[in-house]
Amino acid sequence: MSDEMEELVDQRLSVFDDEPDLNDWVEIMCGAAMAVLGIFHLVSPGDLVDENIMRWFASAVVAAGAIWAGHGLKDMAVKEVRRSIALMDIANQSEEINHGLIRDVLLNPEAYTEFLMNAYDSAWEDGVISDAEYEELKSFQKALGISDEDAAKMNVEAAIKSAAKDGEITDAERSMIQKAAFDANMDVDQVIEDAESKAKKKD
Repeated sequence: MSDEMEELVDQRLSVFDDEPDLNDWVEIMCGAAMAVLGIFHLVSPGDLVDENIMRWFASAVVAAGAIWAGHGLKDMAVKEVRRSIALMDIANQSEEINHGLIRDVLLNPEAYTEFLMNAYDSAWEDGVISDAEYEELKSFQKALGISDEDAAKMNVEAAIKSAAKDGEITDAERSMIQKAAFDANMDVDQVIEDAESKAKKKD
């Protein structure tokens, strides 16, 4: 099982606030030891006290040990069942299509367009979009049904916002904006002019 799946299972099981499994093993071992000790004194009560009293006492010890060991076994079984249920639930969820989300995207396209715009803004915060960030943005775009042209314009807008926030467009930022504008089939000179205008307003 992957580390991510293990973490999801642990998160779901955390609501039960289970004791560590070591406690269950301690209960089983101590309960079993008590039961063995009780059975021994049932067979050989000795002569320390009256045999009948010793056998009654030994029977009580056997019963207590069996209950203690049974409690540990029960806790272990319950935890295993809970874990199996959590695994099955996660597996089923990963295979199901979220029709509610699809319906929401279709009914509220503006809200999800804004989500993608915010994602571009976040990606440009450090002044550059890495390959991993770009792939993630592309996956968002495809999932939301946004065209390449609209996504490219969002990219340009986010790049301009990132470059202009300090009131100055550096050569590296200008090159970055030019590339984004070229990829979006936009007028590169006009885009640079708009970016410098916004930077002056910030200043």
